[in-house]
Amino acid sequence: MFENQPKGLYALALANTGERFGYYTMLAVFALFLRANFGLSPEVASRIYAGFLALVYFLPLIGGIIADKIGYGKCVTIGIFVMFLGYICLAIPLGGGEVAMGTMILALLLISFGTGMFKGNLQVMVGNLYDDPQYADRRDAAFSLFYMAINIGAMFAPTAAVKIMAWAQDSLGYSVNDSYHFAFMVACASLILSIVIYYACRPWFKHVESSEKQKVQQGNGAIIDELTPEQTKKRIVALCLVFAVVIFFWMAFHQNGLTLTFFANEFVNPTSTGIQTMAFDIVNLLAIVFIVYASFSLVQSQSTSAKAISCAVILAAIGLLCYKYTQISPEGIKLSAPIFQQFNPFYVVALTPFSMAIFGALAKKGKEPSAPRKIAYGMLVAALAYVIMAVASLGLLTPNAQEVARVSGGATFVDANVLISTYLVLTFAELLLSPMGISFVTKVAPPKYKGMMMGGWFVATAIGNYLVSIGGQLWGDIQLWIVWSVFIVVCLVAAIFMFAMMRKLEDATK
Repeated sequence: MFENQPKGLYALALANTGERFGYYTMLAVFALFLRANFGLSPEVASRIYAGFLALVYFLPLIGGIIADKIGYGKCVTIGIFVMFLGYICLAIPLGGGEVAMGTMILALLLISFGTGMFKGNLQVMVGNLYDDPQYADRRDAAFSLFYMAINIGAMFAPTAAVKIMAWAQDSLGYSVNDSYHFAFMVACASLILSIVIYYACRPWFKHVESSEKQKVQQGNGAIIDELTPEQTKKRIVALCLVFAVVIFFWMAFHQNGLTLTFFANEFVNPTSTGIQTMAFDIVNLLAIVFIVYASFSLVQSQSTSAKAISCAVILAAIGLLCYKYTQISPEGIKLSAPIFQQFNPFYVVALTPFSMAIFGALAKKGKEPSAPRKIAYGMLVAALAYVIMAVASLGLLTPNAQEVARVSGGATFVDANVLISTYLVLTFAELLLSPMGISFVTKVAPPKYKGMMMGGWFVATAIGNYLVSIGGQLWGDIQLWIVWSVFIVVCLVAAIFMFAMMRKLEDATK
């Protein structure tokens, strides 16, 4: 699984892991921070949250256009330092007044612009590694590994946010509102790690930092574009069709930081007991990840020593889980809403080897679905995730009624397994759609427009993220099953459209 990949992949993936860890640590608590620190309503908080996400994913288009002129590596470096300034602004506790609001908005603008310069261009560099014929057939697998690395950072982020806030409150005596800023400080530290990794390993990928225009200007080669204008048009149209579909996926998927977090905060039983509590301990999740990867290593390794090491890792991880089971408290544990956001990245990390193995086996038989077909399947699976939420929400109060009932003691809660299961199904959808979509863009984009087309992917994501706010606007007096049904319909319509356009999309790759 990890063999025969260029070293540059691992360096770029690790640099991205550090940046994503900080971003998702901040995002895990951001919606709740807006409501707690500034006293905003769910609707207003949703608009700010969605607007920020939209900017984060829209500005890679600008970053891509700039990078096509000045180079991908230069833009990545600028992006890291601008993001760092943004997180510094968020980390300063200024209260809940106008100065604090203004500083927060400045911070969001800096983080958005920095991400726009960093995120898409780093992924273009990953794709450029596979323009080398030696690695060309490993592009999809590479982006699965790259995506897994992103989620390693995201997996630890909610725990980091919750733990450091608890430490600030319990040990340092900070209020809940002020403790949010400690979570933002984590993002600052993680970016420093990204900078160190990027520059320490730069010799491994420096050759892919330049744009095609720069290569011509520097005399290092000429643009090799064998596409006719008609082929170029066909590819751009195919990419735009994919972009149109992924808008609706991200609209549904990124409810994880908004309405699904609101649901966790207001409707999920605030206490977990028994074996279920083990799911909320990041150490246990990490042990499961070690078991998964060591099991694959055991099957794939050729040497006896490698197999022995894999067996030792598996046994140690199982032993740790058994020990942790004996330490379960009879009283259970209190749940914090942001902690649920660890499940999606955990599932991505744990399931990526299975995804790669399944598609690898299908590829050997010549039966692997095309990237557009995987995306269509992903939309169907995303619809299924919200079916789970809709069924679980039947009979529950509206959010506004629930808030009143919690004060009077008449609130009704659901088990945490509802959200745990929903995140599992959403992750299956994500694995079918996101890494495959990014790989599709780097493969199909005309060489002269790589940065712009990768930016187009993020613009689609930005529009979807802005539409996330629809969930927040519905959050109030509307029955929950109706709220979730909106996302079911959106995903089903997008899937049907994708299947209808399949021939045109698959022809673009030929």
